[in-house]
Formats: sequence, C-alpha cells, structure tokens
Amino acid sequence: MKDRTDPPHSGQQDRRHWMGVLAKAPLDRLEAAWSALPEPPDFIRLRAPEIGSALVRARAGGGGQRFNLGEMTITRCSVRISGGAVGHAYVAGRRPRHAELAALFDALLQDPDHGAGLRAHLIDPLAADQERATTDRAARIATTKVDFFTLVRGED
Repeated sequence: MKDRTDPPHSGQQDRRHWMGVLAKAPLDRLEAAWSALPEPPDFIRLRAPEIGSALVRARAGGGGQRFNLGEMTITRCSVRISGGAVGHAYVAGRRPRHAELAALFDALLQDPDHGAGLRAHLIDPLAADQERATTDRAARIATTKVDFFTLVRGED
C-alpha cells in the first residue's frame, strides 16, 4: 500500500499543474488550440461529460479550522485517445465542452509526441496569463485595503 504522505514525483506535479491550468482556461483558447492541431487524435469517451456537484471546504482566515463552505456545480469527463493515454478533467460550472477539451488535452500532454509542444504553446502561455490575472487582481484589491490601528492613551 502506498503511503499518501510521500511527495508526488515530478510527473504527477506536472500533470496537476496542467490539469489546473486547463480547468481554468477560457473555452475559446482551448477551442482554438484544438482546431490548430494538425491531426486531432481519434478518441472515445470513457465518461461522457456529466454535470454534478462537489463539496467545497475552506479554512477560517485562510489557514485556520476547516469547515464545509457549500457545494458547487462541476462538469467532469474522461477520454482515451488513439495512442492509449487516458485524460480526465473536472471544471467548475456547467461546461461539458470545456471538460471534454480539457480531458483531451490532458491525454495529449501525457503523449511524448505531443506533450512538449503543447506545454510550450498552450500550457505555458495559459499559465502566464492566469498568473498575470491573479497578480493584477491582488494589486487592485490592495488599493482598497484599510489598515486599522489602535491609539494607546498615555497613563497620567
């Protein structure tokens, strides 16, 4: 039995990264990348896109006690491409086409023939755009930050 505390190897970390990037990517960018493939692979749907819900957990103050925040709608999909690689995707909301494309790209990224090119031309630019959006949002939020302080009265 595998110890779940072992750090994931590099391949797992890479896959987690690109699956997260694909799940957050704009659908039009994924559609454009799929259309730009010279020969899109044949595939079968192991699990057709299906809509469901997932429990969302949070931490008080971002690092405190865990609590159940609520449920959110997700769409999931699993595919197998002609090369044999299996791709999975979970995306927020009711977006079956997004989940299918994300699963297809997950499978293609595992394929040695497509992986490096897709990382360079799809995943890296999407990740950079997402990082830039996060940084811009943090900067906008920082401008509205209010610092509270307490004045201490001297004792007579």
